Amino acid sequence: MARKMLGLAVATWCAPLLVACAGAPGATPIMVPDNLNVAPPQTLSLEVQASGVQIYQCAVAKTDASQFEWRFVAPQADLFDRDGKKIGHHYAGPTWESTDGSKVVGALQAQNPGPDASAIPWLLLSAKSTSGAGVFGLTQSIQRLQTVGGKAPADGCDQAQLGKEARIPYQAIYRFYSARS
Repeated sequence: MARKMLGLAVATWCAPLLVACAGAPGATPIMVPDNLNVAPPQTLSLEVQASGVQIYQCAVAKTDASQFEWRFVAPQADLFDRDGKKIGHHYAGPTWESTDGSKVVGALQAQNPGPDASAIPWLLLSAKSTSGAGVFGLTQSIQRLQTVGGKAPADGCDQAQLGKEARIPYQAIYRFYSARS
């Protein structure tokens, strides 16, 4: 009986920790595809969880003026550290801006579909420009990993929806790399 009570007490005490770890970004190692690895000798400087939307607009198809398609406009997401504290936001550019005033604008280098076919692809970006002395000021590369959602509506759009916006929820982990000190 005492053994059962001890087991129950340990299980009760550990359960919240297991849930917290399971839900924490980066709690398990992320298997990064080879084409998304950063160039040496960069080192990981920050990892954040993004939660927001990918914005699309119904437009005339680029390849056929008689057809319509959802065209990507911009991301709009809040950025959170490992403790769940909001540390910045992500928007068109693509730009990541910290509450400390630093910014990085990225340029696409490579992409990978990732393991979830219903989610936006995983990316490797290089820093096109940076500003400020804060967390993004020395960024050289950015990875977008573990994406959930964010793809354009699968049902397409038509002339009646021309100009209409679709805001599709997404989540991702962004890793920022800087030169090794």
